Amino acid sequence: MNPLAETPEHRPKQVHAEPATYPGTQERMQQQPDSDLANYMSAGKLTGKVALLTGADSGIGRAVALGFALEGADVAILYNESDEDAAAIKKTIETRAPGRRCLLIKSDVRDAEACRAAARRTHAELGGLNILVNNAAYQKEYEKVESIPEENVRRTFETNIHGYLWMAQAVLPFMREGDAIVNTGSITGLAGSPGLIDYSATKGAIHAFTKSLALQLGERGIRVNCVAPGPIWTPLIPATLTKKHIEAFGKDTALGRPGQPEELVGAYVLLASEDGSYITGAILEVTGGKLSSEG
Repeated sequence: MNPLAETPEHRPKQVHAEPATYPGTQERMQQQPDSDLANYMSAGKLTGKVALLTGADSGIGRAVALGFALEGADVAILYNESDEDAAAIKKTIETRAPGRRCLLIKSDVRDAEACRAAARRTHAELGGLNILVNNAAYQKEYEKVESIPEENVRRTFETNIHGYLWMAQAVLPFMREGDAIVNTGSITGLAGSPGLIDYSATKGAIHAFTKSLALQLGERGIRVNCVAPGPIWTPLIPATLTKKHIEAFGKDTALGRPGQPEELVGAYVLLASEDGSYITGAILEVTGGKLSSEG
């Protein structure tokens, strides 16, 4: 039985929003993503753990941070721009998961030293560091590959793959056997996307990074996995896609609708917890049955 009160049958089958300015703010979205986990049934699967999540002030990361707190973890949220979104999720965590601590770290994963500082601060203030969720991402849609500016390519790669590597390097000195890294990949890294060429390339790199790091860290008992979402309704969508793409968003999935951030939480909890103790190097697709690169 679906533990969420708002079952897929009651979720919007399409989205209605005008393009916004990057990075977008979840608190001000015309059509709010479902990320409050109002009827999430926790089971203490992360009790005593400390998790550091990047890009967790909104969208997928926001829902996962709340899910981890409900499962018993203290969480550090690394975010880049939206103080409003960060304050909102901190308040939600402290209200919905009494006793759980939420540390906000405003930083930029493109800076390796900033990543190391975030890991040190998390360990010092929350008393440990057991789980890393690499989730921060940047994308911008372009119709022709010739029109992608050099600065956009650099920002996309520096955020989406350099930042994942810097964060992994930063947290590993604090991690021990049984700890876990969960990366956020994408269906675009598996199927491609004609309007998101540089973004898709970084997501494919994340998938390879996941498998390679899992092989290296296996002997240390640290698991590394990846969740590959399909079309999920987050602030990044109206902030980076064209109106035409927004109107068609998610319609080409088997379920005929975009997913919501809270529908991915179970996948992240699985890969971060003992339930996933024999899973490493995996790319877990949560795509609503999206198989093509169109839409």
